[in-house]
Parts: sequence; structure tokens; C-alpha cells
Amino acid sequence: MSGIAQTPQPPYYAVIFTSERTEGDNGYAEMADEMVKLASIQPGFLGVESVREGLGITVSYWDSLEAIQKWKQNERHLIAQRKGMSEWYLKYKTRVCKVERDYGYEAASSN
Repeated sequence: MSGIAQTPQPPYYAVIFTSERTEGDNGYAEMADEMVKLASIQPGFLGVESVREGLGITVSYWDSLEAIQKWKQNERHLIAQRKGMSEWYLKYKTRVCKVERDYGYEAASSN
């Protein structure tokens, strides 16, 4: 999971998950990798971007609110959510947004 997600033309949806972690890994990295792999095969998944330097921010992109709701209710994802509250997070916030416009820049390759 690296780089900028390749998303389609808007509109689409973004789920922004911002978190502060507890000390130690306690199986977090393995579960985070599993969740990205699992999300990527869900209907409606468009991409993900994630960073962690103290504060963690993960943005996942989806084609519909229904796809987001189904992901939230995925059995394995529910297990990860419960573990997050009991072991991995001091606090977190989830925001669901509709992307109405996007734009970007990419430098020309020097090759």
C-alpha cells in the first residue's frame, strides 16, 4: 500500500480514518495488511492511501455508500474493529465524504 490511489472521475466516496495508537504492535501491522487485502477485493473498492507518523490517517475510496456500509459490516472487518477498540487505539475518528472534484499533478519522467 504505497503511492497515490488511482481513482475514477468523481463522484465517488472517501472514508477517512484518523487514529492515535496504543504502545506496541500487538498484531496491529498484520491485521492492517489483512484489512487492506480484504478491502481491495470488496465490490465497490477503488483504492487506499495510508500514512502513520504518530497520527495515523488512512483514506479508502469507494464507488457508493452501499459499498462502504457492506465493508463496515464485513465479518472479518468487524473483528478488526473490536480489536482496535480493545487493544490498538487510544482514539479514532471516521469520516465519510463524497468526492465531487479532484485534480492533481505529476512531474514528467526524466527518462
